Amino acid sequence: MVTESRRRNAIFSNNKLKLGTFATNTIGGIHTSAPDGYRPTWENSLRAAKVADSAGFEALLGLARWKSVGGEMPIDHRGGIVLDPFTWAAGIAMATNYCTVLPTCHAPTVHPLVVAKQGATIDHISGGRFGLNIVGGWNRSEFEMFGQPLADHDARYDYLEEWLGVLERLWSAKEEFDFKGKFLTLKRAMSRPQPIQQPRPVIMNAGVSGRGQRFACQHADCCFVTAGLGKEAIESYKNLAREEFGREVGIWTLGTIVQGDTKQKAEEFLNYFAVQYEDTPAVDAWVAGMAKESRTLDNQATRFARIVVTTGGNPIVGTATDIADQLETLSEFGVDGILLSWFDFENGLKKFSETVLPILEQRGLREPFHPPLV
Repeated sequence: MVTESRRRNAIFSNNKLKLGTFATNTIGGIHTSAPDGYRPTWENSLRAAKVADSAGFEALLGLARWKSVGGEMPIDHRGGIVLDPFTWAAGIAMATNYCTVLPTCHAPTVHPLVVAKQGATIDHISGGRFGLNIVGGWNRSEFEMFGQPLADHDARYDYLEEWLGVLERLWSAKEEFDFKGKFLTLKRAMSRPQPIQQPRPVIMNAGVSGRGQRFACQHADCCFVTAGLGKEAIESYKNLAREEFGREVGIWTLGTIVQGDTKQKAEEFLNYFAVQYEDTPAVDAWVAGMAKESRTLDNQATRFARIVVTTGGNPIVGTATDIADQLETLSEFGVDGILLSWFDFENGLKKFSETVLPILEQRGLREPFHPPLV
């Protein structure tokens, strides 16, 4: 529901195909050992955010990770360098004027009282441009760091449902309240200030399994799906949300842009960072962990993820026109938004904005961007 207090949130823009950046607070969606690959410093992330914001991107998503992918990498592995997503989002909110900033939260590791306070604060800093990507977690080694067991797959969603219910109540309750559930107990709970956006800020959730899909369709504004789903599968999300929960949801996915002046040059560059400098241990650890704990990868998907060296996202490769063609196809399948990664975020974003965005505008997928008055 787009209430007046949520209208400034770019997630609800009129663009048929919305765009965002994925995880500049860490390594994005690319696992590579190339020496000139993206480094997740604050300065690099800030520059990328400003380029995306000035181009009218709708979303900037910060990933949550407490340990390198799969939890099996050396302590200084680049994938284990992750700027805290909430602190990152607050800083990015101050430096931007349009994009929605979405930190990711591993719900079992953070009490909803803490998230209520952090989220409302970022919503005020951003002027109503905060969103929250909530996940139940899957990386067992991260939970072990907290001294917590990793619950069974469906039980994680039971916890997430109760956790989100408490969070939403904290964001909207007019009085203190007591709560006693299966997992959480609160006495005289309250949180002030509450968010600008009411009845709550934007929620994103990645639900791919049957249980996860139902959770996302019932509770999220944006359902985050794995790459490679066909038109029928994507439509099933929207139908489930409408028919069982009376809601409209946006479907978002991942992609990695590999752009070149010719398709051959783009493919050669993909081969450079994804084959010649494939980060094989990281890819193996990510695939093994996801296949075991999340129910989102079968053998075919495992091979796909292994080949493209992205975090489950489509490689979108070629010239500006080739890339526009592939993005248009995703839109025709029913995708409403896509979070993008680049080998070099800042320069990749600049080239994409200068060459691909005009084509998407010509095809009616996006409107020319006019920065908001501040």
